[in-house]
Amino acid sequence: MSNAVGPSTVLHQLLDDGAQHDAEYRGSMSNHLPMTLVALYALGADDTRLQAHAAFYARRLLPAPAPQTWPRGEPWPARLGQRAAWPAYRHLFAEWLERETGTAVLRQVLPLLLPGVAGAAFHGLIRVAYATSVGHAGELADALAYWACCHQRLPQPAPGDDTHPAADLHSDPGRVLAQLLHDARNFRSSAGLIAERTLAAAAAPAFARQVRRLQLGDDAQEMLGRLARLAAEGYVQSHDFTVLHLATSAHAMQVLWPLLDEPEAAVRHYWAAFAAAVLGTSWRPGPKPLPPPPDLPWPEVFQRATASDNEHVVKLVFSCREQFRASGDEVYRRAAARAVEA
Repeated sequence: MSNAVGPSTVLHQLLDDGAQHDAEYRGSMSNHLPMTLVALYALGADDTRLQAHAAFYARRLLPAPAPQTWPRGEPWPARLGQRAAWPAYRHLFAEWLERETGTAVLRQVLPLLLPGVAGAAFHGLIRVAYATSVGHAGELADALAYWACCHQRLPQPAPGDDTHPAADLHSDPGRVLAQLLHDARNFRSSAGLIAERTLAAAAAPAFARQVRRLQLGDDAQEMLGRLARLAAEGYVQSHDFTVLHLATSAHAMQVLWPLLDEPEAAVRHYWAAFAAAVLGTSWRPGPKPLPPPPDLPWPEVFQRATASDNEHVVKLVFSCREQFRASGDEVYRRAAARAVEA
């Protein structure tokens, strides 16, 4: 799957301008502006449309906090998961990217960031992938800073509780999810945000052990593709907001795939977050037929998406378009058409 969106002077200028905004607003809502601009551009939006969306979306955003210098000599992972550390992480990654290429920095930091992929509803991952695809160093620094400060590591299995007999392992993530949902049928979370529900689900009894039942096999990338397809299918079936984030985050994982030096570990971290997020949704995976999609060809889907100011619709259609290009699987058109039907 290609990880290059291509150059655009206006897009890069808007990303430059976006550095004036904070990474979150209204408490802990993620700033989607840079991600949506990249997705809109990739879907064919012209400069006027990009500028109009930036003006519309920026009205909800907050000014970026005052710059902070990263303490010299302090290891970069020292403040993972600390929301208030975003200004300092911005400084750290901006300086790092002045000395080394984005590829070099990503190869060094991704192994430590991926265990916290669930943070902020996967938006750290997604923002980094989009910044990487467009080759904007300033946005990549801010995106890495956001992933670092919203890093959310899920509970791990107790010692000796992370092995299964071979007969209890499955290569079908849908089957493992179905069993996990059955075992956790009494799970309830009053948390409102996706990241909070994901963390609560991962702390449910036996979750960490049961999630290890997925057998990756010899091809971790193929398993990531299965998860991407499963998320798209789940969105068609449920129209669930959290499942939408699974679809866009699976695409983001595939964008970063060439930079993963430990792909099996990366997929395991992502799968655990994926499974925990599913527990907090209305979607129940299973062998049921997909509902008929709206009768929308791709050009009309793109037209509706680029005209939309709904950041989640735009991102999902972008992800589905890229997945369809790579696989030819019709489920991605169905998911994209479902997103723009309202």
